[in-house]
Amino acid sequence: MSDSPTIRERIELDATLRELEAIVEQRMHADAAHDLAHCIRVADWTVRIAGHDASPRLCIAAALLHDVVNVPKNHPDRARASELSADAAYEILGHLVFDPGDIDLVAHAVRDHSFTRGAIPESMLGKALQDADRLEALGVIGAFRCIATGVRFDAAFFDANDPWAAHRSLDDKRYSVDHFFVKLFKLPATFQTEVGRAEAMRRVEIMRAMLAALGDEIGVPFTSGG
Repeated sequence: MSDSPTIRERIELDATLRELEAIVEQRMHADAAHDLAHCIRVADWTVRIAGHDASPRLCIAAALLHDVVNVPKNHPDRARASELSADAAYEILGHLVFDPGDIDLVAHAVRDHSFTRGAIPESMLGKALQDADRLEALGVIGAFRCIATGVRFDAAFFDANDPWAAHRSLDDKRYSVDHFFVKLFKLPATFQTEVGRAEAMRRVEIMRAMLAALGDEIGVPFTSGG
């Protein structure tokens, strides 16, 4: 087992990170897919991916702040969510014990992490944060988050008559499983780091195995979709 402290231990040992976590928790409009537990998991993988190339403290700060302004997916300002979170990062960190240069680094990482924004981060912190956040869309947790988001927007789990879209167009607004094919299985190609991409590919295989099991349960063998 690793002797490195956990994210929770790092926060508990740092009074400023404890204060930041409390501020973020108070400000977040949390849902099942975007809550404090999500931020902690993103922090864990941001630290892992960055390794020695970014400060763990800044990795945790960026992860805590990356969804501090959570704009619903169907809101007209959705594409600006990461910009709004970056603005909030400047405001919040400006009142805490962070150097101005570190605040810039964290805010830029937060601004550029978003899939919707389509940016390629310049710093290792930004690359690690982006990859860590995208990992949350994959694997078992990714499947949970996909279904939870679909339920919020009245999507069915899958099309009972044609679950793998063999004879129809994919429609991830109506069917959550379609989102696996529309977006999620394509994510590994967008990763910025080797560590992140390897984990992404591992998680995609888990999701494919889940769909194969679903096919067995409903009597419609799994195919690639679309």
